[in-house]
Amino acid sequence: MRTIVYVDGFNLYYRALRQNPQYKWLNVKILAEEILDDSNSIIGVKYYTARVSARVDHDAPKRQQIYFDALLTIPELEIFRGNFIVNKTYAALAPPPQDGKSPFKPWPSVVRVVKTEEKGSDVNLGVHLVRDAFTDEFDVAAVISNDTDLVEPIRIVREEVGKPVGILSPVNRPAKDLEAVASFLRHIRHGHLARAQFPNPLPREAEAPLSRPASWAQMDP
Repeated sequence: MRTIVYVDGFNLYYRALRQNPQYKWLNVKILAEEILDDSNSIIGVKYYTARVSARVDHDAPKRQQIYFDALLTIPELEIFRGNFIVNKTYAALAPPPQDGKSPFKPWPSVVRVVKTEEKGSDVNLGVHLVRDAFTDEFDVAAVISNDTDLVEPIRIVREEVGKPVGILSPVNRPAKDLEAVASFLRHIRHGHLARAQFPNPLPREAEAPLSRPASWAQMDP
C-alpha cells in the first residue's frame, strides 16, 4: 500500500523528544517503518516545522539546521516550514496560595512572559493531507501528531475520500477526538525511537558527514 507519512515536527518534539534528548537524532522514515506494517510502502515523508528563534536559545537555530540537513538525506522526505514567533506579553497570574505562604506580597495580578508560538504547520499538514487524498497520491496516510486541529482533515479523508488515515501517537494517551476519527492508532515507544536513530556521524555522498549536536545526550550502550 502506497503510504505517505505526515510529521508534525513540533508536536513530535514537545511530546516525545524534548524530555528524551538521546532520541533527537531521529530518522522519521525509519521510525514510521518500525511502527507500520510490512504492507505499508512509504513513498513520501512530509515534515512540517518552523525555524526556531535564537532569542530563546542562541544555538538552537544551528542545531536545528544540522537536523534539517540530516532529514534531507532521506530521499522521500520534504520539509514544509511555517513560522516561529517569539513575543513578550502580559498574562494573568493565578490566585495566590490559600495557605498564606505566598512568596510575593502583595501578590501581582499580571506577569510579563516570553511567549513562543509556532504558526502554520498544522494548517499546512491538514491541507496537504486532504489535497493528496483527493489527487490519489496515497493508499494510506499516517500522521505523527497529537494535535486535535487535525481531526477535521482526517475525517474528510476518511469519510469523503474513503482513504484510511492512521495516527502514530507521540503520547501514551492520545486525544480522544483524534483516536475516534483515525482508521488505526499506533503508539511511538522508546524502543521505536532508539532503533530509528541516524548514524553518528551521518555520511553524505557529496558533502561532509553530519555530526549529532554535542549538547544532545548520547544513547546508552
